[in-house]
Amino acid sequence: MNYQREKLIRFQHCDPAGIVFYPRYMGLLNEVVEDWFSEGVGIGFPELHDRLRLGVPTARLECDFLKPSRHGEVLNFRLWITKLGRTSIDVSVRADCGDQPRLRARLLLVLLDLDSYRSVPLDEGWRQRFEPFVDNIPRP
Repeated sequence: MNYQREKLIRFQHCDPAGIVFYPRYMGLLNEVVEDWFSEGVGIGFPELHDRLRLGVPTARLECDFLKPSRHGEVLNFRLWITKLGRTSIDVSVRADCGDQPRLRARLLLVLLDLDSYRSVPLDEGWRQRFEPFVDNIPRP
């Protein structure tokens, strides 16, 4: 299963050429991850950070920019897990506009104790929340 979220490309995302300025994709990716935690995993960032004192910082990020996206377009972001590690989650994301691929990204998220700044093992409870999104079949 994958998590899906549509995002409207706004003026704030674009450079003077009218296309998404590539660093803005990083903000959009973070929004998708945050939405996934809230809507898919079932624990929003406020609860994760404030009550549980955990975070999921991005330890590695790779992006392939396949085609420019323009102001006013709607991108469909799809997120899935390719690997559950001991303390980390390998996530893949693709963004398409209709049938046109625009972005492919791979993120390594680490479960982190916000008080000690040390990684935390993914216990059975976390694994049960993440397992529905595990799909290690490569996507085009």
